Amino acid sequence: MRNWITELRTSFLAVLALAVILCGLYPLTAWVLAHGLFPGKADGSLVTRDGTVLGSSLIGQEFSSPQYFHPRPSAAGRGYDAERSGGTNLGPLSKNLVDEVERRVAAYRAENGLPPNALVPADAVTSSGSGLDPHISPENAHLQAGRVARARGVPEAKILELVEAYTAGRTLGILGQPRVNVLRLNLALDGVRDVGR
Repeated sequence: MRNWITELRTSFLAVLALAVILCGLYPLTAWVLAHGLFPGKADGSLVTRDGTVLGSSLIGQEFSSPQYFHPRPSAAGRGYDAERSGGTNLGPLSKNLVDEVERRVAAYRAENGLPPNALVPADAVTSSGSGLDPHISPENAHLQAGRVARARGVPEAKILELVEAYTAGRTLGILGQPRVNVLRLNLALDGVRDVGR
């Protein structure tokens, strides 16, 4: 009987010790280190202006005005819904996907004043796996630059300079593709200083 009580007490103390370590000390240590070493990233890479949060550089958001660069399409909820992240789950042989992409290609060409045979980057007409991708390809940004320049009444060369300034290369020089963060680029268009990291 004493062995059973001793083992029960030992088990209870082990569970209590692990709960304190794994549910208290470890998260607190991770929080302190994250905020100490990466203060901007620890809270979600928020982009702020005058103390107001405008968005996160890690989550896409809708821009539909002709004076702004548009993100890639989103299948998350009604679009860019962080609570309903996800893709369309349509395969490459899906007639629905083919029809939707063809419709988006025609709309993209018309919106950006492109000729009917202009090649359109895939990220301009397909949603990402999460539906929340905050980036577009530099090719997509270059094709939208003319529309943005016309809508703002500025030379296209000025807009393209901004696109180049906000184009990030491959991570570590080898991972992923060059990309442009839509939120940061659009804030720069308005002359808003991006204080996010």
